[in-house]
Amino acid sequence: MTRLATFSDAKGPRLGAVLEDGRILDLAATGGLPADMLSLIDAGPGALAAARALAAAPPAAGVLPAGSYTLLAPVPRPRRNVFCVGRNYMDHVAEGDRTRGITQSELPKFPQFFTKAPETVIAPEAPIPPHTGVTEWLDYEVELACVIGREGTNISREDALSHVFGWTIGNDVTGRELQRRYGQWFKGKSLDRSCPLGPWIVPADELDALNTGIRCFVNGEKRQDSHTSKMIFDVREIIHQLSLGFTLRPGDVIITGTPEGVGYAMQPPRTLKPGDVIRCEIDGIGTLTNTVAES
Repeated sequence: MTRLATFSDAKGPRLGAVLEDGRILDLAATGGLPADMLSLIDAGPGALAAARALAAAPPAAGVLPAGSYTLLAPVPRPRRNVFCVGRNYMDHVAEGDRTRGITQSELPKFPQFFTKAPETVIAPEAPIPPHTGVTEWLDYEVELACVIGREGTNISREDALSHVFGWTIGNDVTGRELQRRYGQWFKGKSLDRSCPLGPWIVPADELDALNTGIRCFVNGEKRQDSHTSKMIFDVREIIHQLSLGFTLRPGDVIITGTPEGVGYAMQPPRTLKPGDVIRCEIDGIGTLTNTVAES
């Protein structure tokens, strides 16, 4: 599996490929490749093929030992807002409706799009602010994240996956009462540092992202456990619908909805507190872990 990452050490942030033993290949130092992830995506299929070839047979001179670097979000600063889909797993729709006293859930007829500001994106292991005094209902949402690799408008469902550069993991941290208070979801979803992303990008054709397991743990307790095949609108439909009359650009990030098991819908509700450790997992990608800061 190719694991394309953005990492940093004393020389600063740059493009790398994480190897199976935890070492990292400094792709920016190998010559001929871009220095950052967005530039690699912009460079097209040839640059991606070169990066994959180097990761498969890494030159010794470009490999850094495990523990000598820090992973950043694979796309540390998206060019535009992170595009998001709400209410995209039936059981999550049902649990949300129950909290509002609705017993007969209705499937959304179209994807429910919203965004998170680009400044929300943070790295694996980076602290999530508790936002004390702003929200008392901080919550987690593990999500499959899709990174666009090829520009397109009015993309057909059949052609949608050809526009994907790769896959990573997102955690759509949310202030629940803010999400409801303001009607539209942007405010509750765009708290500072509320979008952990990572740990790396797996190229599109190396994972059947429409058919893989997805889970979230809080302090080691499994809270969410589902499968991307249970999405109401799969990634192909999301890309198709989002691109209607709207140009998707290389480097755009789309997080595709969360399954059931969020904290606010539990009985009693169990929202996030300072010190809580959230571990998001997607089979075939890896693990994204972050902790709510103490203050």
